[in-house]
Amino acid sequence: MTPRLNEIWVYLAGSPLLGLTATLLAYQLAWTIYQRAKFNPLANPVAISVALLVLVLTLTGTPYQTYFDGAQFVHFLLGPATVALAIPLYQQLSKLRRDWFALLVGVLAGSTAAIATAMGTAWLLGASKATILSLAPKSVTTPIAMGIAEKIGGLPSLTAVLVIATGILGATLARSILRLMKVTDHSVMGFALGVSAHGIGTARGFQVSEEMGAFAGLAMGVSGVLTALLLPLALRLLGVI
Repeated sequence: MTPRLNEIWVYLAGSPLLGLTATLLAYQLAWTIYQRAKFNPLANPVAISVALLVLVLTLTGTPYQTYFDGAQFVHFLLGPATVALAIPLYQQLSKLRRDWFALLVGVLAGSTAAIATAMGTAWLLGASKATILSLAPKSVTTPIAMGIAEKIGGLPSLTAVLVIATGILGATLARSILRLMKVTDHSVMGFALGVSAHGIGTARGFQVSEEMGAFAGLAMGVSGVLTALLLPLALRLLGVI
């Protein structure tokens, strides 16, 4: 390491900027790989950047909290970014007015299927009750999912990992699966991405088209609200919690 680079590293290592710098560099490298792979969904930049950050934190022995103290500015930007999804969605207002009932039924069906298959599979494999409850909100965006998990008796930290894994898998595989099913309408594809793969799926949708991203954002938001309201109630009625 040259003296100049060594000075920069010493400064960053003792500064809250380390987490932010590491996040931006990891994502830039992941995006470069994604571009060179000709935007192949298997080279998902979120998955690659997460793997890079985990590797760096492990090799350097950096506690996650130390990393997050510097990276929380990116976390803060999730709020404005989510609100900004309303702009492309507004441009699809005519479709929303026409298909609102079908969209609502689609969210309910998709969210129910995601919850039932996750909990059912975990139960069949002999998972503990806490693990099963942690899996229930895994298709909802992370902040909402963690709140739901805490409320119903799950493990919020486990839920966060499951949500990220779900988003990465959904963004990687969903479009190919939908093509095999001969689903080509961008609004339908985006809606499916949003219900099943929340924010990461929405980001993937915007990479394909603004219409796909807009409907993914709508599905993500509505799915999160309905799951937060109805899942705890349904589990109580079923005697699960």
